[in-house]
Formats: sequence, structure tokens, C-alpha cells
Amino acid sequence: MTFAIYVFGVLLALGGLIYGGVLLDVPRQWITVGAIVLLGLAILSGAKSTRQKDPSA
Repeated sequence: MTFAIYVFGVLLALGGLIYGGVLLDVPRQWITVGAIVLLGLAILSGAKSTRQKDPSA
């Protein structure tokens, strides 16, 4: 799986969660905080899972 596909999937899921938060009248500041935290965690885990292994090891 490439990093771009992983990020696209995460953004799609994050968009759904943001939309659900808006429909549930969650305060906008908490939606923003949650989105930033989830995006950061997704980028970290995506980089870890799609990283190429070092051939010299």
C-alpha cells in the first residue's frame, strides 16, 4: 500500500467523522482538535507502515 492511498483513505474517514460531529452539534473547537490529533496519528502510522526497509540491515 502506498502512502498516498493510505492518506486518501484517512482523509475520507476523517471527513466522515467531521461531518458526523457537525450533525451532532459538537462544538467546532473540539471537532478541530480531534481532526488535528487524528490526522497527526494517521500520518505517523502511515509513514511507519509504508516505510521501505533498509536493505543494509
